[in-house]
Amino acid sequence: MSDMETKIEIKNLYKIFGNDPQSMLEKVRGGVTKDELNDQYNHVLGLSDINLKMPAKGLQVVMGLSGSGKSTLIRHINRLIEPTAGEVWIDGENVLAMNEKSLRHFRRNRASMVFQKFALLPHRTVMENTIYGLEINGMSESKAKKQAAHWIDRVGLTGFEENYPSQLSGGMQQRVGLARALATDADILLMDEAFSALDPLIRTDMQDILLDLQKELHKTIVFITHDLEEALRIGDQIAILRDGQVIQQGSPQQIVLKPKDDYIADFTKDINRGRVIQLKTIMKAPNDQPGPELPGEMLVEDAAQLVTESPSSQARVTNDAGEVVGVVGINDLIRAMARPDIDSRL
Repeated sequence: MSDMETKIEIKNLYKIFGNDPQSMLEKVRGGVTKDELNDQYNHVLGLSDINLKMPAKGLQVVMGLSGSGKSTLIRHINRLIEPTAGEVWIDGENVLAMNEKSLRHFRRNRASMVFQKFALLPHRTVMENTIYGLEINGMSESKAKKQAAHWIDRVGLTGFEENYPSQLSGGMQQRVGLARALATDADILLMDEAFSALDPLIRTDMQDILLDLQKELHKTIVFITHDLEEALRIGDQIAILRDGQVIQQGSPQQIVLKPKDDYIADFTKDINRGRVIQLKTIMKAPNDQPGPELPGEMLVEDAAQLVTESPSSQARVTNDAGEVVGVVGINDLIRAMARPDIDSRL
């Protein structure tokens, strides 16, 4: 991520819930654990020394089990939660230093949020829900409806503009939530377990919609999930939290290939690695042997099928310019897809 522009930077962020969080801060910094803080001092450690850089125009996933602090973290970005200590910088501006007017402008125009439970207004139609943020910003009704209609169409809800949330399926309701967030044209999209309440097939469909939109819009997206499969499928970068701390951060391939500890290795052990690892990650130095030319971003699983159908036992890997920069043999592909021992470290 070093070669990507940073949009959001979180520095030394702490959140302690309780009657006197400031007095507990030094105890946490001194090594008091989440369980000790709760059992001995009746305070809850939400976040502990979070440091993250999130890429501009990228899709940053923050994942972890229930209670890991992921939803608490995303609510610090738009300051729905005030930290105990730390900083949140966006485009070089500290969100935590914003006054009330600046913060209101930031929430209305620069960062939109999509919630797990849809958060639609039940007495408003699809159109009325979608234009809600535009109305708050003072846009005329005619212009707001025209802008909203575009996003309603983009999420596949044309024809449902006058329906109420109660008349829609869960997946359709979440599409309304996404359209509403996109309608404000904010460059940051915060998604808190946005697809978690959906059935698996609908969830995959929503992931596809999000990825297709991102190819066009290039938003900075922060996506919260507890599902590693989802994180690996959509994320450009992944940060894994446990007990309020970042355990590992990196690309999907780095998470799968080099889990930092047994906790993360246990998460990844049943993952279909062929759907995560790219050819450029496992390629070797190029040679003169023939083989189909495949892009370095191609997934191992897709490449394996093409190589087995080819007379050659290898593929020639190309870069963005179409130049051959390496080769991958069929045995390399098989090894990449093989499930490693949980205690191994690649």
